[in-house]
Amino acid sequence: MNDTFLPDIARLVDVRDETPDTKTFTLHFRDLKNREDFHFLPGQFLELSVFGYGEAPFCIASSPTRPDTLETTVRRTGQLTDALHRLGNGEEVGVRGPFGNGFDVEAARGRDLLFVAGGIGLPPLRSLIWNVLDERSRFGKVTILYGARTPADLVYKQELKEWGKRSDVELHFTVDMADASWTGNVGVVSTLFRQISLKPESTIAYVCGPPIMIRFVVQDLLALGFKAEAVISTLERMMQCGIGKCNHCAIGHRYVCRDGPVFNYSQIRELVE
Repeated sequence: MNDTFLPDIARLVDVRDETPDTKTFTLHFRDLKNREDFHFLPGQFLELSVFGYGEAPFCIASSPTRPDTLETTVRRTGQLTDALHRLGNGEEVGVRGPFGNGFDVEAARGRDLLFVAGGIGLPPLRSLIWNVLDERSRFGKVTILYGARTPADLVYKQELKEWGKRSDVELHFTVDMADASWTGNVGVVSTLFRQISLKPESTIAYVCGPPIMIRFVVQDLLALGFKAEAVISTLERMMQCGIGKCNHCAIGHRYVCRDGPVFNYSQIRELVE
């Protein structure tokens, strides 16, 4: 990116429905040099502009191990996201970024990894999950726990099937409210802890989802023996500019957009206390 404040133009090359209110957008920069220069870490985010409606931050849902693909998954929640959902293949948006600190992939090498996601909290973790799976031999046991409100609200349904068939991944998912076709677990995502075995001393846990879900999952992980530094999450606190200038996301002496959005629980506890 030549100017942090100016968006580069990207074209939508694929728009995929995930749920009734959530879509995944695949972007290609119009300028080939911008496409070649765009490098990111799992957990970073971009600022996406829908011209005539404004700009907002969204996670990068694709993996840096697949540099030809840049994806973001967006739930329709307001005027800007509604306008984005109306766009189709070939239409253009503005992109700034990447921003934020991202997950420390190097620190995870050789460790067992536990991913706990709720609802739209899976997209930020998907980037890291695919990074890990594309370099599978460099990591220990991989466990994925995912919960959604209903079966229709599960995102990445095809990928869930793919992960579930892998012998090197343990996947469990649940819904809060079942429908007539659902035969799986019913309950909040933390109920899945009963179905897995963990070694807290050698495992890093990544947690993302609604704030209330994160709160209870972190409490359960600490009770299981996880150290606060080994429980890692992402914060979304009214991020706006992406570079720590507008003060919208300031918490104490840190900016979520610049110092985060990835923090371990020890850092989060320091910020909120």
